[in-house]
Amino acid sequence: MRIPARSVCTAIRDDIVAGVYERGSRLTEELLARRYGVSRVPVREALRTLEAEGFVVTRRHAGACVAEPTDQEAADLLEMRVLLEPLGAARAAQRRTEAHLKVLRGLVRLGQERARRGNSEDLRSLGGWFHETLAQASGSPALTSTLNQLRHKIAWMYSVEAPAHPAESWTEHGAIVDAVARGDSDRARSVTALHAERATTAHRLRFPGGHRAERVRTSQHPVNTAGPRY
Repeated sequence: MRIPARSVCTAIRDDIVAGVYERGSRLTEELLARRYGVSRVPVREALRTLEAEGFVVTRRHAGACVAEPTDQEAADLLEMRVLLEPLGAARAAQRRTEAHLKVLRGLVRLGQERARRGNSEDLRSLGGWFHETLAQASGSPALTSTLNQLRHKIAWMYSVEAPAHPAESWTEHGAIVDAVARGDSDRARSVTALHAERATTAHRLRFPGGHRAERVRTSQHPVNTAGPRY
C-alpha cells in the first residue's frame, strides 16, 4: 500500500518539532525513506510541503536541511498568532456548527476538570485541540491551515511555561465558547485577543540566538502503519 505523502509530511514535521532532527541538519530522501518505511517519492513530496511551510530549506551542495529560524522570525510568529486567532474566533461566531460547539464545550469541561486536578500534560494537549477546533469552526480552510502551521512552528521554536493558575486559562476558553455560541463576533474577537496576549508571555525561545539542539532524539512516529493525525 502506498503511504500518502501527507502522512510522511506529518511524521517528519512532528519529529522536527520534537527535536529529532537538529536545526540545520541534512534531510536526505534515502535516510528519511528508510526511517519511516516508505519509498522516496512521498518523502520528496513531503519535503516540498515542509519547505513551503518554513520547516525545511534547500541549500546548495547540501540539499534539504532543517531550517534555522532567527529570533525575529520566531517573535513574528507570536505576533501573527495574536492577530489571527481573534479573527478566527470572530469568524467562528458567524460560521460555527452545532458539532463545533459540542466539541468546544466538551474540551472546556475536560480542561476545567484537569485544571482542578493539576494535570499539566493533559491541559497542554486539550489546549491544542481547543484552538485547532476553534480554527476549524471559522469555516475558512485558508485561515485554519495558517493557524495550524503557526501552532506547529511555535511549538518547535518555543517552550511554554505551565500557567500558575490553569483554571483561569480555562475560564477564558469558556468565555470564548460562550461568545461563539451567541454569535457575538466582537466579543469572541476581544476575549480571544486578551487570551492570546496573556498566553504569549509564557513562551520562551528554545534556542535563543539560533543555537542548535545538543542532541538528536529517537523518532516516535513511524508512518507505515498509521494514517495522518491532522
